[in-house]
Amino acid sequence: MDVGGNSGGLPVNNKQRAMLPNKTRGEFTRNPRKDSEGPSESPDLEFEYADTDKWAAELSELYSYTEGPEFALNRQCFEVEFRTHVSDQKWTELDEAQQRAHTMRLLDGLEVIARENRLKVARAILYMAQGTFAECSSEAEVQHWMRYNIFLLLDVGTFSALVELLNMEIDNSAACSNAVRKPAISLADSTDLRVLLNIMYLMVETIQQDDPADKPEWKTIRETFRAELGSPLFNNEPISVMLFGMVTKFCSGHAPHFPMKKVLLLLWKSILFTLGGFEQLQSIKVHKREELGLPPLPENSIRVIRSMRAASPPASASDLIEQQQKRARREHKGLIKQDNLDAFNEKDPYKADDSREDEDDNDDNDNSIETETFPLERDEVMPPPIPHPPSERVSFPKGLPWAPKVREKDIENFLESSRSKFIGYTLGNDTDTVVGLPRPIHESIRTLKQHKYVSIAEIQIAKEEEFQKTPLSGGEEEVDMSSIELLYQGILPSLPQYMIALLKILLAAAPTSKAKTDSINILADVLPEEMPTTVLQSMKLGVDVNRHKEIIVKAISAILLLLLKHFKLNHIYQFEYMAQHLVFANCIPLILKFFNQNIMSYITAKNSISVLDFPPCVVHELPELTAESLEAGDNNQFCWRNLFSCINLLRILNKLTKWKHSRTMMLVVFKSAPILKRALKVKQAMMQLYVLKLLKVQTKYLGRQWRKSNMKTMSAIYQKVRHRLNDDWAYGNDLDARPWDFQAEECALRANIERFNSRRYDKSHINPDFLPVDNCLQSVLGQRVDLPEDFQMNYDLWLEREVFSKPISWEELLQ
Repeated sequence: MDVGGNSGGLPVNNKQRAMLPNKTRGEFTRNPRKDSEGPSESPDLEFEYADTDKWAAELSELYSYTEGPEFALNRQCFEVEFRTHVSDQKWTELDEAQQRAHTMRLLDGLEVIARENRLKVARAILYMAQGTFAECSSEAEVQHWMRYNIFLLLDVGTFSALVELLNMEIDNSAACSNAVRKPAISLADSTDLRVLLNIMYLMVETIQQDDPADKPEWKTIRETFRAELGSPLFNNEPISVMLFGMVTKFCSGHAPHFPMKKVLLLLWKSILFTLGGFEQLQSIKVHKREELGLPPLPENSIRVIRSMRAASPPASASDLIEQQQKRARREHKGLIKQDNLDAFNEKDPYKADDSREDEDDNDDNDNSIETETFPLERDEVMPPPIPHPPSERVSFPKGLPWAPKVREKDIENFLESSRSKFIGYTLGNDTDTVVGLPRPIHESIRTLKQHKYVSIAEIQIAKEEEFQKTPLSGGEEEVDMSSIELLYQGILPSLPQYMIALLKILLAAAPTSKAKTDSINILADVLPEEMPTTVLQSMKLGVDVNRHKEIIVKAISAILLLLLKHFKLNHIYQFEYMAQHLVFANCIPLILKFFNQNIMSYITAKNSISVLDFPPCVVHELPELTAESLEAGDNNQFCWRNLFSCINLLRILNKLTKWKHSRTMMLVVFKSAPILKRALKVKQAMMQLYVLKLLKVQTKYLGRQWRKSNMKTMSAIYQKVRHRLNDDWAYGNDLDARPWDFQAEECALRANIERFNSRRYDKSHINPDFLPVDNCLQSVLGQRVDLPEDFQMNYDLWLEREVFSKPISWEELLQ
């Protein structure tokens, strides 16, 4: 896999790899779900998709387990400062004025020159942000004091001071050069950065949590902080742009000690806080449609998806073998029950013999892709039916979940083909004239127009075309300087590099990546200075490394999805610019590579040690860890962050390929169908929906044999995915699927994007023909012109040659 022209993989250098235990050199996954588990053993996953996990989970994922000893160090630094300036009282016993005075004193300590003293003060502030946990007796109490302390820290101006210190650390060339020269980077190389990023993350994550019990002044502080984070107040750029710069610097190899997991988590939460999550996106979309005079949305997509039920996952190969063996045993008996005969009679006459393998799946496999055969859609002759409780009976849906949609282009194509067929001529873009067409065609057009959907993107494209056609008479475009617009302007000059950097890190964190010597090291902020010496330490580090990678994948997938969705609402060409650079950086094959694994094992992986999570680890006495307790893991049915990451990556893939024939063909070329079919094993409705969408767009290119042997998938697509009237996705009669147009399609899109960016943001390359001309003789002659030095030295020669030696006809000049 090559992302942006550079390779990536498991980012551990050879020296560290040799020191890691065997399980951590590869993938350390505890209690993976066996492939042999059939549909009956896979209950529906009780997963509710949201912007983030629960607050406690998001706090705990900030810290690696290797950082555990630093909690006590932070407490020690705070208590030394506290005892020096305050009496023997506890922090929680002080009144608000005393707490504010001590907080201001700590803030002044951040400005001292000595690095060691500055770090101690930063650790004391971090202990405050962690809720002064030594004085708390429960997790709820820790969270209460976290909120109180963090609002106090923000109110006295701590965040701005932290941003200045972070800038100093980013530009610290000595630390960068030391890290580049070191053969093995560990946790100790990023101490200063980690402390600063921890405080900033805790502040952003805590303040964005909206609590109805918050005081009115806290709500004011929250809104002010949200506006500041999205504005170019820090170094004349939003905080997100500075963090993107850290990501590219890390990936270029100039700063390998940057704690990338913390940078990415802070970047994600900053974007989420300033721009808003999926509920806010829905309300922004409704508001924009109202402003543009468009009809309201046919349904709330978030509610529809939450109400959907998962379909049965595909049967695995072992289930099918077991079924065949049962059938074989029955065939040896002399008598066959009536319900078995019924099952034979109901068998699909178009289906290939059961013993044959799924031809298309076999064709789609090559040596580079590890596949497992699980024909979801083969109608096996089932054993005698087992009575199920009423709750497990198949319930047919009362109606389709989505209202169908039709584009203006679809209506035009339908009318053009109807006119050509019945009348013999066409009328271009006219969608109103139906003279000479039969009555059934009139009814069809009326039905199509009833379900016509005009998107915000279509309006934006039409307006942009108008601006390009009439640059002078079109007037000035009014651009709303919202947080997303400011962010786009900030990342526009280096957006391609940012996308390549994010995908490089995603590739390095993917569980399917193989070790490569030239890959980036994403484990700088998880590996300890001294590598483990016992089996227990090795197992703990193995869990920590895998958890670290999972959190990185979660953060990157959320960042990419949020940016794509917000850019698409703000302006379609902003979205297309980002999407095109993701495609150019091989995002599509990278996501397919990610899913080319045992996805059930990934989603049910137990890479966490709950007793070591924050805040439980600082409130309760730590029990003795044993190899058995680590191996057992928690009792959760699935890993929330991994399922969240998978859904996000599928949504990104949908965003990149929707209405793009060239990118849909990439899905076909990279043999995504068997990979996506394996993902249907996960019984979660939202994940299945996005898998089925991706299968739907390529169905017409997979051939008739694939469609015949995958009728159950086709049925699931029909039931769960929105219908586009006149879309012959199931038959392969698409007129737009001309392979020779694919490159032209991307080139035309790129030209439109460049024209948009140039018109709106590049003021230095304005066409000189459109600039105002000064026709006043006095002002033109009065302008000061700087003449070159060689001209001034040879001024006499120029006068002689150009003025005195040339005859001037004054009469003609005056006329």
